[in-house]
Amino acid sequence: MADPVSRTILLLDIEKYSDRDDVEQAYLRRMLYDITDRALERAGIDETRRLRADRGDSVMELIDANASLTALLRALLTEVPAELRAVNRMASRSAQIRLRGVVASGYVAVDGHDGWVGSDLNHACRLLDAQLLRAALRERRDDFALCVSESVYSGVVRHDHPGIPADDFRAVTVDSKNGPLRAWLHGPVPGGEDSAAIHDHSGTGVGGAPVPDGSGERPAPGHRPAAPPQADARQQTPPAAAPAGGAVFHFTGGAPSFGGSLVGGNQHGVSGGQVSGGVHLGGTNGPVTEGAPRTPSGGEPA
Repeated sequence: MADPVSRTILLLDIEKYSDRDDVEQAYLRRMLYDITDRALERAGIDETRRLRADRGDSVMELIDANASLTALLRALLTEVPAELRAVNRMASRSAQIRLRGVVASGYVAVDGHDGWVGSDLNHACRLLDAQLLRAALRERRDDFALCVSESVYSGVVRHDHPGIPADDFRAVTVDSKNGPLRAWLHGPVPGGEDSAAIHDHSGTGVGGAPVPDGSGERPAPGHRPAAPPQADARQQTPPAAAPAGGAVFHFTGGAPSFGGSLVGGNQHGVSGGQVSGGVHLGGTNGPVTEGAPRTPSGGEPA
């Protein structure tokens, strides 16, 4: 196996490729290669500075690390969407082509079977297959969704070069079998989230995506709408009338004591201020029963 060398990694994949028949797949592959070649030529990267691998529904390019990464990103953000619009404008519904793209950088080695080996390449493939990137493409109107690795963002994108607006990229974290992968998604994050870091639990779709409510707005992760305020029950329920012949107690002041317990302040009884039925209140003056004078301990008859 050859020694690993530094390369820029470009991956482009066709959406819903396996849903097409053989004739449509052959057409889509031609369109994929044409679009890729034109974008690389626009970036000034000719065939002598890149190595291509065919994956059927996708293309992988290993590009000379000395080629301009800035020019490549600019071409991907301008040339590829324009090419896709031109192709799809004249194509039937079954021949529409939409692409996911990943740009990464790292070390890759070529083995004796012309295979490509390297953990940086593996990470780029994980980003390409992430459910978050797939969901982003489904919500796009320009038929293209691009994700770049952390190293590409820090080395080029964050410097806000002409044609590569840094503010158009959003930080995302993809959970893969190799562990969490931090990357940067161009354009809005699927689900309408506008967060500094969005987590994608790959294999089950975008994990924890909030469901829009009737207003069309999406709650922030972990947010629960506040319950409507409850009105005071005493304002909603009018006082019930006293039952005929029942005993009614009104305490408007003082501090009467019942059975040794002190009740202070304004007292309004139970449930609207009424106690009905047979009532026995224990105290130092003996029990008070219904029909007898109600005399608080040490006080005058009520």
